[in-house]
Amino acid sequence: MATRRRQRFVHAQLAWMLATVLGLSLLGSLSYELFFVVSLIGFLVVVELTAPFNVTPRWRSRLKWLIGLGLVVFGYIVVRRILAILPPGVFG
Repeated sequence: MATRRRQRFVHAQLAWMLATVLGLSLLGSLSYELFFVVSLIGFLVVVELTAPFNVTPRWRSRLKWLIGLGLVVFGYIVVRRILAILPPGVFG
């Protein structure tokens, strides 16, 4: 039963990522940064929608490390974008 839930989780995430690639391609704005951000949003949604009510399996407790890493990379992307918008010489 736990394997079925894990497979359902993986299938949902892969479907989200495939839809992300397709959608961004159709919009003509496919880039690594946008793909990562939209995939991270999808990952967080899938984690919340598939969360069990009673007992948390061990594999789900390890997802917090992936979430933390994803948020760190997201923060890096946001800082890079902000620095690209600011005029040169603001920070140095």
